[in-house]
Amino acid sequence: MSTRVLTVPNLISMLRLALAPVFAVLIITSHDVAALLVLAFSGFTDWLDGAVARRLDQVSKLGQVLDPAADRLFILVTLVALAWRDVVPLWLLVVILSRDVLMACLLPTLTRLGYGPLPVNFLGKAATFALLYAFPLLLLAESSGTLGAVAHAAGWAFAWWGVGLYWASGALYVVQARELVAEHRAAAGAPS
Repeated sequence: MSTRVLTVPNLISMLRLALAPVFAVLIITSHDVAALLVLAFSGFTDWLDGAVARRLDQVSKLGQVLDPAADRLFILVTLVALAWRDVVPLWLLVVILSRDVLMACLLPTLTRLGYGPLPVNFLGKAATFALLYAFPLLLLAESSGTLGAVAHAAGWAFAWWGVGLYWASGALYVVQARELVAEHRAAAGAPS
């Protein structure tokens, strides 16, 4: 694994980070079409950075932190902006943020024991995928007619799956953290 900072996938992740405030301004100022395009592009770049990293053999330590950080930031900004516009209810924001707060509470213990953030698991990737599909659909659901009705149903289906998978992946992270703490304690108590 590379320690390089300037790689193509890292630049793509940095672009996604830079797009988060752009999306927020667009959604808050009711430029929904442009916001949808930015959100769709962000979802595409989420897939693209991983594909490029594997294809060009540019998987890096920074990328392993930057990519999930960009995902979390985009999910947070999107949720706050959509809740501010009353596109999604406040409880959805609270449920998703609560899981992220739980994960943040694990970091000090893991860091103290010499571990970094836990590697992203498949459920976490699936949850992010579902949520990043849900948000543009829920925004599109603000449209009238058949398009809005279909987007509403599909958006909430993705949102419910995303929330369920998000919390399931969170439970897996808690189990992983407990196992690491138990292993550390066992190693510390073992005779030299």
